[in-house]
Amino acid sequence: MTAIEPSDTVRLTVNGAPAEVNAAPHDRLVDMLRGPLGLTGAAIGCDTAVCGACTVLLDGCAVKSCTVLALQANDTDVVTVEGLATPDSLNTLQDAFLRHGAVQCGYCTAGMLVAGVDLLNRHGASLDEATIRNGISGNLCRCTGYRSIVSAIAEAAAALAAEDGRAR
Repeated sequence: MTAIEPSDTVRLTVNGAPAEVNAAPHDRLVDMLRGPLGLTGAAIGCDTAVCGACTVLLDGCAVKSCTVLALQANDTDVVTVEGLATPDSLNTLQDAFLRHGAVQCGYCTAGMLVAGVDLLNRHGASLDEATIRNGISGNLCRCTGYRSIVSAIAEAAAALAAEDGRAR
């Protein structure tokens, strides 16, 4: 006899749009995003919250979506890398990543971008190199040596400060 697994409906906002997904108790947020919602930017890398490839914003905070149960995301706001820009243009940080060559193999890029947005949201123009390095320390990159990623985030912070006309 096959066991029937119970599921619950998860209602949340994903990249600004309401979503409703049935999820089993053991389903992870990353699986819900990649499966029924079709958002594959959050990659599954290590399944142990080490690599950061699955990083998303959950109610404005960067989290490793492989460690969050889908049911825990009920009534939350989730932003994935797909929600950082419009279909017609990149955001300031994505532009900086391109200019600095911070996208070599691309596997870590989505998680790094989301972690960078989290840093920019929390620190604005007051970001220094140590804060940036600490903020992305949960995201692994084997290709870039981090220098280009750190430079891109610093450039985005400076650009945002110039747009605001002040440091945050």
